[in-house]
Amino acid sequence: MHPNEEVLETFYSAFKAHDPEKMTACYGKNVTFTDPAFGNIKGDRARAMWFMLIERGGSNLEISYSDIQANDYNGSAKWTATYLFGSKKRKVVNHVVGTFYFQNGKILQHTDHFNLWRWSRQAIGFKGLILGWSNAMKLKIQQQSSKSLSGYLQNMRSFKEETS
Repeated sequence: MHPNEEVLETFYSAFKAHDPEKMTACYGKNVTFTDPAFGNIKGDRARAMWFMLIERGGSNLEISYSDIQANDYNGSAKWTATYLFGSKKRKVVNHVVGTFYFQNGKILQHTDHFNLWRWSRQAIGFKGLILGWSNAMKLKIQQQSSKSLSGYLQNMRSFKEETS
């Protein structure tokens, strides 16, 4: 197995085990993460996203993965997340293809590709079905994701300050 395949195996096995610390240890310091729901985020925001998603998914979050491939520079994997979303606890099954660029044995760039319309139909319901394909809905989803992540980061910082 190529060393970068081992990095991806570690990343996804940690995701499946709900271990964001082990996942994010696979990231380089200045990692860039991109997907349709969060847009483009970097560094600590990218790492905090995994903590938030795993915490919010709780015991309902199920992860499976397959087809890990990597070479000296890039790699890919397929993965599926099944979870309950939002206050209405709508079941979401999101099929994702992750692509990666590596540097010095760490993930430098991580892009997750999935169908945002399919996701929004499951997560949001009727409004997602009608508007999930539109750029306006994509922007609204990214704004809400960014707001949630900012709030989560603020709470993390408050907790760290209280426990120091």
